Amino acid sequence: MATNKHAIIRYQTLDKCFRNPGRTYYIDDLIEACNDAIYEYSGIEDGVKRRQLLDDIKFMESEQGWNIPLNHVRDGHKVYFRYEEMSFSINNQPLNETEENQLKEALLTLSRFKGMPQFEWIDEISARLVSGLGLSKTNQQIIEFEQNDFLQGLEYITPLYNAILYKKVLDVSYRSFKRETNQTIVFHPYYLKQYKNRWFVFGLNEEFGQITNLALDRIVAIEESKHAYISNTSIDFSEYFEDIIGVTVDKTSTLEKIQLKINSILYPYIQTKPIHGSQKIKEKNDTFVVIELELIPNYELESLILSYGEGIEIISTEILRERVKNRIQMTLNNYV
Repeated sequence: MATNKHAIIRYQTLDKCFRNPGRTYYIDDLIEACNDAIYEYSGIEDGVKRRQLLDDIKFMESEQGWNIPLNHVRDGHKVYFRYEEMSFSINNQPLNETEENQLKEALLTLSRFKGMPQFEWIDEISARLVSGLGLSKTNQQIIEFEQNDFLQGLEYITPLYNAILYKKVLDVSYRSFKRETNQTIVFHPYYLKQYKNRWFVFGLNEEFGQITNLALDRIVAIEESKHAYISNTSIDFSEYFEDIIGVTVDKTSTLEKIQLKINSILYPYIQTKPIHGSQKIKEKNDTFVVIELELIPNYELESLILSYGEGIEIISTEILRERVKNRIQMTLNNYV
């Protein structure tokens, strides 16, 4: 099947020509009709070629297309094309194989948003499409997105989203990993963010008067508060995370130049999946590569470096090097 952007226009135009009883369409007439239709739609003189149109017709006649009942009628040295039944149209036919696969891919992509605000309709529309359009069922799965359907707190995405949208203050009952009891936070929500399959909400903690992030899997309950909503007028969240890894922003820390020595075996992975957008090479030889990052150090950066094991050594800063070294030592102590 042709995959360029004008394919649908050509198929629809050919369909109209094939079922037009008032005119005979030879191949040159079909080319002219398709070019006129494309020009009317886009203003571009596409210049459809004879080979392209013959391939289009072949596809329309195939099982992957619409199995169109097309007569190739010889008229002297020329051939014109016409449906056997003038009532036939590709628009009245069930989905062809290609269309069905494209629709399945679209539904699979949409399934990533299940459970998220404004996407409650996905399950219903998927079921209706599968039933109403007669999509064939298959047990073969050929793509999977990273997602944890068992993560706690997903049920709070919708109320948090709506609170941000409609500027509502919330009383959040919250239990952090460091506390054994719940605490109630008067919270002005501004922004939702996912990191490593966990969801976080950013907003103003009224008690401390500063931006706080809350992990949704640590939220116990949410209730609407009677406090007046304080809008976000100081933070652009599209830039808020530019200088960090993850979600922890320490306002007392500053941007630093961090150098990492990477084993040459590991480096291709770091090259194709950079640690951060600021990453650049400072030194390179057969055994290692030194890269430099401009970041605000945080816990997530430390954890990411540790995840690469012996493949990465921190050269600078010394403070970051010592912090990671201490974490490695504590890990080793667990195996003594």
